[in-house]
Amino acid sequence: MATKKTSTKKTTAKSKKSGKASARATTGALPPYGDPIRAAIARGDSREMKNVAASARKWLSQVQSALDELEGALKKSGK
Repeated sequence: MATKKTSTKKTTAKSKKSGKASARATTGALPPYGDPIRAAIARGDSREMKNVAASARKWLSQVQSALDELEGALKKSGK
């Protein structure tokens, strides 16, 4: 009776790197913190600066809204 040989695949450094990259969570756009804002200013593209400013204002509005909800929940929980 023939025996079945099982594969003993060794992982190489290259496949480890690609495995890590594929396991990494993908995210959407980063919130516009100081560095991207300053980089847009440094590039001097007025269209990009307007887009970054609009994005920052929207993000700040969403953060403020979430903070207001959090503070409301804290008040309801009895401090």
